[in-house]
Amino acid sequence: MIRLRVREIARAKGLTQGGLSRKANIDVKTLRRILRNPTEIVTTETLDKLATALNVDASLLIESDPPLPKTIEVGQVEEEDDAIDDEE
Repeated sequence: MIRLRVREIARAKGLTQGGLSRKANIDVKTLRRILRNPTEIVTTETLDKLATALNVDASLLIESDPPLPKTIEVGQVEEEDDAIDDEE
């Protein structure tokens, strides 16, 4: 399962809900939903707004629970690309 780390990062940066909502240009109700439920489905646009407002890379806002490997071998990527091409 993917979990958002918005609360932790915003807290570490000293931002309130209202402050982050304004800075990210996101409705405060939307932000509250994300903060209350870190597995909330969000758009990439919302994720980008939050990352920009928090001044962090978007990848820092996401974590796998349970943790999964963070890297793969280059050969695995090529094999996966070929598999996707074969499906078309």
